[in-house]
Amino acid sequence: MRKALLTRKSTETEISVEINLDGGGTCNSNTGVGFFDHMLDQLARHSNIDMKISCAGDTHIDDHHTVEDTGIVLGKSLSKALGNKKGIRRYGSCLLPMDDALVRAALDLSGRPYLAWDFAFPTSKIGTFDTQLVREFFQAFSTHGGITLHVDALRGFNSHHLAEAAFKAVARSLRHAVETDPRQQNSIPSTKGRL
Repeated sequence: MRKALLTRKSTETEISVEINLDGGGTCNSNTGVGFFDHMLDQLARHSNIDMKISCAGDTHIDDHHTVEDTGIVLGKSLSKALGNKKGIRRYGSCLLPMDDALVRAALDLSGRPYLAWDFAFPTSKIGTFDTQLVREFFQAFSTHGGITLHVDALRGFNSHHLAEAAFKAVARSLRHAVETDPRQQNSIPSTKGRL
């Protein structure tokens, strides 16, 4: 069963994340940050990973801790659900258009965290959401999920479209990477014998 349930409590946030890698992409997200919940829904839907995410955070200060800490717990949940990674495809990539936005994502579930981020938003806010937090989420997610992740905005002038295209591109990449490879079901996808 490629599932995980993790919780994390600090003085800033209290988070619960439940995921099923073999789901249908359903999402039940309640972080108290509307735009972020919309992005998490995109991540679940387009990765085909079921996600239940709840967070009570100090949003009276700002959304930073909620977004970053959710990325931490979601990354750890992904790593736990993958287990020893036997049989997975490991790599995934996507070139995703969304209206004016074109975003490229590529990832490796290598266990070696790294984020390469070449992304500029034309505005500092999407509604009340700070666009800097998109990078903060993916930094936390890649670090705690053990993911090498590259995300590039190739073009776009609408910040909402750019952010959504980033989440969808990462989701589509993740969908391919976590899938079981029918030709290598009993193998670790590495010449080292482990990931």
